[in-house]
Amino acid sequence: MTESIYDVIRRRRDVRAEFTGELVDDDTLMRILDAAHRAPSVGNSQPWDFVIVRERATLERFAAHVAQKRIEFHDSLPPERASTFEPIKIEGITESGTGIVVTHDDSRGGPQILGRATVPETGLYSTILAIQNLWLAATAEGVGVGWVSFYDSPVLTELMQLPAGIRPVAWLCVGPVREFQEVPDLERFGWRDRRPLSEAVHWEHYCSPTDSTHIS
Repeated sequence: MTESIYDVIRRRRDVRAEFTGELVDDDTLMRILDAAHRAPSVGNSQPWDFVIVRERATLERFAAHVAQKRIEFHDSLPPERASTFEPIKIEGITESGTGIVVTHDDSRGGPQILGRATVPETGLYSTILAIQNLWLAATAEGVGVGWVSFYDSPVLTELMQLPAGIRPVAWLCVGPVREFQEVPDLERFGWRDRRPLSEAVHWEHYCSPTDSTHIS
């Protein structure tokens, strides 16, 4: 039986340490990217592109940059938070064997993009929706995804040889996994717990959870 979208959402994790080391096969990778490419986009502008990276030298070069940014973040933390952060793995760049760099072209679709006139950020939101589609499709396929966010954008722009106007939005580590963790890493390692839904839902206007009379 095919699992429901709700099951996939609950099972989705930001994968770091669980990659098997095998490459995701090309047919599966293309199905995942097809799901990403079917994301909704403002004015049907489809402002995303996907750069598939498997060259070992490129993976290792980016991993070295990320490792340096991890050190800088660790050194910026107060001692108690640095101690909590130390065992947390932040990337699986070389272990996954495949990187997908998702880019955003804000000019895609021309100067008059239907639906973006008053909220220009909707272009970027569209690219983020493509990433979410990718992530859920990968999870349904038993493929892990890890979003790397410890990097300087100009470094990734140069590494990917992106032309002017093309913005890197995400480096995603993608590969088969041994398992999906039951509890997300940041909760398991004590960095931050998930807040309950009741604290995030507001009725009619923004208010504190204690102000709401709709949820008991």
